[in-house]
This record gives sequence, C-alpha cells and structure tokens, in this order.
Amino acid sequence: MKKDIQMPKVTGVKLCIAKSTNNLGESEWHVYLINKNLIELTNVMIVSKGYESKDPDARKTSTLRHMIEQVDAQSVAKVESISPEVFSFFNEFWVSYYIVNEVFDKKFVIEPFQEFDLVGIEEIDLLGRIAN
Repeated sequence: MKKDIQMPKVTGVKLCIAKSTNNLGESEWHVYLINKNLIELTNVMIVSKGYESKDPDARKTSTLRHMIEQVDAQSVAKVESISPEVFSFFNEFWVSYYIVNEVFDKKFVIEPFQEFDLVGIEEIDLLGRIAN
C-alpha cells in the first residue's frame, strides 16, 4: 500500500543550523528552513529530534514539533533555537509541507559536527551546517 503512494520529489528546500550573534555579542544557534522555490510553502510541519547513534540504548533528545503556516517564495523561516550541546548528535528533521494542493515530505539529517566545521550559507549570510 505504501509503495502505491507517489510522493513528489522535494526540490528548492534546504534546512540548516547556523550561528548568529545577538546584541550583547553572544553566539546564538538556530535552525532555519530555506525556501528557494518561486512559490510559497504552506502548512509546514517540522518534527525534530537528535540521537547519538542508531543503538537503541544511545542518548536521544526530546522530539519537538513546529508548525509554520506559510514560508514565502525565496525566503527563510527560523524554526527553533538549538543548543551546541547536541552538535555531537545526529539531528534529524522531518519536513512536510504543501505547494498548492500537493504534499511534499523529506527527512533532513545534520551529522555530528564541531563549531570549527562551519561553512558559509549564502541565503542567510551566516556560518553553519546544511542538512543532507
């Protein structure tokens, strides 16, 4: 039954963790959803969790759920704050959204990283890590 459901391929959507600096000069980390499409995304649901490894006894984070009504075309939405303490975890994000009346769904994973492993993310002009 599940194999009979055709899910369209997700394109033009990225997810990343990026570092910014607040007014006090302190580092802040956030998860961002980037929509590079020429059309808005609606009813965006993001479910996030972290895990140390695939081992059933490995440490895990809480599961968080976020709903964003609309992410405009070629724009960015800040999803959640994230603590550097979980950068040594696999951070997984299930993203589901609608374009017109069609549902799209994709799992994004950011593998464990260190703060010095950051790359430039041009869409938000910050340093961070992009999910694969």
